[in-house]
Amino acid sequence: METIKKYYRVDRREISFLRFILEAYDGIAMMETLDAKKGLVVFCISPGCEADVKMLLQDLENDIMIEKVKQ
Repeated sequence: METIKKYYRVDRREISFLRFILEAYDGIAMMETLDAKKGLVVFCISPGCEADVKMLLQDLENDIMIEKVKQ
């Protein structure tokens, strides 16, 4: 199975925090930084975990800037 890729722009100061949070949820997604200065990241989401990642990101939007971008 192939991962699902979703692209986001996040507050660049929060990239490490976001990566730390995703690692705590072992195996649901990996994050890769595409452009640290612009805060562009891609989430590689494990099949079947899309709803969990969506819920996690919606919760984090209350504390940090996260916006979906088209790629």
